[in-house]
Amino acid sequence: MVELCVCIGSSCHIKGSFGVIQAFKQHIEEKSLQDKINFKSSFCMKQCSNAGVAVSVDNVIHQVSPDKAGEFFTAQVMPKV
Repeated sequence: MVELCVCIGSSCHIKGSFGVIQAFKQHIEEKSLQDKINFKSSFCMKQCSNAGVAVSVDNVIHQVSPDKAGEFFTAQVMPKV
């Protein structure tokens, strides 16, 4: 099972974590991946100074902007499913 986690701390919230979460939820639902992805959120991942929202895929942290969340999901999450 793929571990997918989005930071919802103050800095990431301002950077658009809600949009990233919505995009990921849409992809998970459209592709019926609820039983293959453990999708959760976390408070501060200590990535506040980096650009974008902190997203962890199997404990590897990435920076994702809300407008690129769909592309990120396809490129980084789908190959692990």
